[in-house]
Amino acid sequence: MSDFTFAHLSDPHLTTLEDVEIGDLFSKRVLGYLSWRSHRRTEHQGEILARLVDDVRIKNPNHIVITGDLTHLGLPAEFEEAKDWLHDLGPATHVTVIPGNHETYVATAWEKTFAHWAPYLLSDQANEAESLSSAEGVFPTVRIRGRVAFIGLSSAQPTLPFLATGTLDAAQLSKLEEVLRQLGRQNLCRVVLIHHPPLSGIVKWRKSLTNASTLEAILAQCGAELVLHGHAHRSIMTSISTPTQPIPVLGVPSASAVGATPDRRAHYHLYSVKERSGAWDIQVQVYAYSAETQRFHLDHEQHLAVS
Repeated sequence: MSDFTFAHLSDPHLTTLEDVEIGDLFSKRVLGYLSWRSHRRTEHQGEILARLVDDVRIKNPNHIVITGDLTHLGLPAEFEEAKDWLHDLGPATHVTVIPGNHETYVATAWEKTFAHWAPYLLSDQANEAESLSSAEGVFPTVRIRGRVAFIGLSSAQPTLPFLATGTLDAAQLSKLEEVLRQLGRQNLCRVVLIHHPPLSGIVKWRKSLTNASTLEAILAQCGAELVLHGHAHRSIMTSISTPTQPIPVLGVPSASAVGATPDRRAHYHLYSVKERSGAWDIQVQVYAYSAETQRFHLDHEQHLAVS
């Protein structure tokens, strides 16, 4: 098997909110809009995101994964704007997306929101016509590219004001166990995608995954080769302990962030996966944005040996 490469980016917050009307801002969305006006519209720069996309295109990976928060307020118009951006980024066979908490600021009908991204969200074998109207049974998604299986989870759910927590419902967790075991029997490289960090203590409780311990136990028991997330808006490298060897867990900052500190500045990760003697050899290159050059540069790289 030749190297399979894929890029991971997250939290682009790419939508402009230029046409928001007062009627769009009832309930929690008014707080999000005020946050955008006061901070996020200067923190998240379309020019930086465009530079990142240009750099990824030069690298020409086999696949691209985006771990949520393409929008600010989860408005239907934002989903349409993000759909156009996804089409420009690449075909749905080449790009995988999962939801972030900003996509579910308030409860909104699936057909007005995620249905716009259905080709980028759904499993390879999903019935797209049925999945356009409801989220029921959609997650976890499974998209197999070469010998790599991308397993998409949805931790996104509507929350009360000032909360950005996530939760994986019982049905999704139960199905995840089955999926991980099945893909493990096929000896595929299992890459789990989730928006919220899957471990406790990485972010404040009001932004955390409420049942992180349950997910951690499932991953430790059933196995995975890699877990990728966003949400924290900073670079994170940690792991989940298992009876054999740790599962690497990596998070990236926002793909469009100016960043007050280097670890919060826009990054993306480029992974190279190769099967060697029954084990997985994974190399990750971390690319960071430089305000001086207005380009992305290789910050560092790390080797992840996974049995």
